[in-house]
Amino acid sequence: MKDKIFNRVNVEIKKAYYISQRYKSKSAFALLYHEKPLSLDELGSFVRISDYFIKIDENHYFINFTFTSPSDSVKAAQNLIFYLDKHFNDTTTCVAIDTFDILSTPRMVCNVLYDILKETKNTSYNRVEDETVLKLGMR
Repeated sequence: MKDKIFNRVNVEIKKAYYISQRYKSKSAFALLYHEKPLSLDELGSFVRISDYFIKIDENHYFINFTFTSPSDSVKAAQNLIFYLDKHFNDTTTCVAIDTFDILSTPRMVCNVLYDILKETKNTSYNRVEDETVLKLGMR
């Protein structure tokens, strides 16, 4: 991830941690992979208005599912995948979701999201996964 983009992701993660501590609001971080190029406008039409996303490269997008617990974010990710599948007539999209832990550094969050995404693309039957897929992959 380029430094400029990581800095934006870093700010978003730290902002979510602050809001969580200050206002007891939930969030969940996700990494979306989409095989075909997807513009920010296109993606913006499929995510909830309260969610925040950052384009990392042509195929990856960091998403902060704001006001949503990690468990509830699975449904938001499934809905997003449904809309993208329908729009592109394609089933290559997958999403990694991180457990929200304010003790995790932004670098740790990004590394875990990429690890989850890699495991999801390589070995999972599901297209939305969280850290449990990493534990299953270690067997």
